[in-house]
Amino acid sequence: MIELRNLSKLFTTVDGPVDALKHINLTVQDGDIYGIIGMSGAGKSTLVRCINMLEKPTEGSVLLDGKDMGTLTEKELRAMRRKITMIFQGFNLLMQRTCLKNVMLPMKLGGMDRARAEKRARELLELVGLPDKANSYPAQLSGGQQQRVAIARALATEPQVLLCDEATSALDPKTTHAILELIRDINEKLGITVIVITHQMSVVQEVCNRVAILENGVVVEEGEVSEVFSNPRADATRNLIYPELSEGVNIFREGGQRVRVIFNGAMASREPLIAKMAVECRILASIVGASTRSVGDRAYGYMLLDIPGTPEDLARAVSYLSKMPDITVQVEAEYAAKEGQA
Repeated sequence: MIELRNLSKLFTTVDGPVDALKHINLTVQDGDIYGIIGMSGAGKSTLVRCINMLEKPTEGSVLLDGKDMGTLTEKELRAMRRKITMIFQGFNLLMQRTCLKNVMLPMKLGGMDRARAEKRARELLELVGLPDKANSYPAQLSGGQQQRVAIARALATEPQVLLCDEATSALDPKTTHAILELIRDINEKLGITVIVITHQMSVVQEVCNRVAILENGVVVEEGEVSEVFSNPRADATRNLIYPELSEGVNIFREGGQRVRVIFNGAMASREPLIAKMAVECRILASIVGASTRSVGDRAYGYMLLDIPGTPEDLARAVSYLSKMPDITVQVEAEYAAKEGQA
């Protein structure tokens, strides 16, 4: 288990002090795939470097299984870092070494004999799906293959925790999906706790079970991914999940009535919800914005609707939609009023 207690980090710059992290309190349970997400400058990279003590916190503590890493000697800290390994956006492979030798390196540095290190490295390349690339050099591999080698190397010391710092940001969507599937598979097979640092909500949604939202060095929201995704409370969370809303939706007719329909894990279905409401309630609705995603057979996301007619029509629409399982309906009265005054 990893605990961050009142963690703060202050940098001194030529322009004055910068509070990169402010009183962070988080708990990552064993076996979690825990997402930490935020926009550029939110403090994500500083936070991950504090977790393995590459950056010493200005205040607070980082505990691994109850042991305060800030109290360790340099020797003890080096040993602890073998339990907390990292993969990066840039892969960080040694280009002059083969894939096999890249994976062997941490084991050799740890004093393991060559034969054992090579056997283990081949097993790890098998685990990440690259047994035939042992004698290839990184320059001969695709980006996704290089990241797989980097994952194998990170697993060489048999860590308890794998830190993924924007590990898929340089990859295309198909390769990103494959790497995330590999990370999930490793988490399940080896029981390794994974912390995913990213600016992409889609990455968190696909692989994480819990998430913390960082903004300006502060955790503004934290919880189960499904709950945070379906019912975001903080503005920063809403902007990450529904980026189009942060740009403003200015296509409502004057006097329009805005309704947000949120799918909180509703069963994915081909049934046309809005068309069905039109037939059964004789209420027409314009879909002016939507962002939905499927997780398994469940739907998460939202639709923005413009409901014409009277307040009574709006009330009937809200009543009808609210009866649907795992759906939340929010009336954006303030927004509608502003649009009506435009």
